Formats: sequence, C-alpha cells, structure tokens
Amino acid sequence: MATLIFPIQAQNSSTSNTEKEIIQLSMDKWQWMADKDIAKLTPLFHPQAKFVHMSGTWTTARELEIIETGSIWYKKATVHDTAVELVGNTAVVWNRITLESVVRGNDAKVEFTVTEVYHKEGSDWQMLAMTFSSVRETHKIGK
Repeated sequence: MATLIFPIQAQNSSTSNTEKEIIQLSMDKWQWMADKDIAKLTPLFHPQAKFVHMSGTWTTARELEIIETGSIWYKKATVHDTAVELVGNTAVVWNRITLESVVRGNDAKVEFTVTEVYHKEGSDWQMLAMTFSSVRETHKIGK
C-alpha cells in the first residue's frame, strides 16, 4: 500500500467549511492516486479534465489508464503546503509536494507545486485540471 504524508496543521478559524472540504478532497485524491483507486477517482475527474505533466498533457481517460496500469505510480505524496482560492463554484488548490513515484519502471522523487482546479455541480466537486510544476524545495506558496 502506498503512503500519503502531510503535515498536521492547526485549524485556522478563518478557513471556511468549503475550503476545509476542498482541502480534504485534495488530500483524499493523493491517497486514491497512490492506491490506484480508479473507482474513487473516476467520479472526481471531470470527463473533459486535462492533466499537465512534465512529459505531456492528456485527458481524463488517459490519466485514469496511466494510474490503473501503473505507468505512473504516485507512490508517496508528501504535502508541505496548501493554499485554496474560492471563486463562486470554482476552487483552485495549490499543493507544494515531494512526489515519490515510479514512472515507466523508474523511481523518481521530485518537488512540485501542483495546481488543481475543481468545479462544484450540485453537491459534488469535480476536478477540471491538474498541473504539475517542477519547483525547488525552497519554493513557498504565497497566501
């Protein structure tokens, strides 16, 4: 089983329930990706979402195939910092992570800031975009 590690942060009283909900969803998503849990990821990823990686940009169907087959195994995501901005029914999440993965059979450990865009329809959030940006480990997310 893969491992997800993120720092325990004190609850900030100014953080809204919606922000807490989307942060938890983002954290759950990292675990589901590590576990290759396609059943939980499929309803989360909007059918028209785009995923931007170091080697290319692809669709939801391709991302799910990559996760399911282990072409990329998101083995361990250590989340160092998270920020959320809400605009109506849209949430943008930035996670600064260290990602330990296996990419086409090769171990990799890379620092990223990952930008996730979610949209809420009714009571459900769906991811519209996920972009991995390679950064230095000293990179900080401005809040």
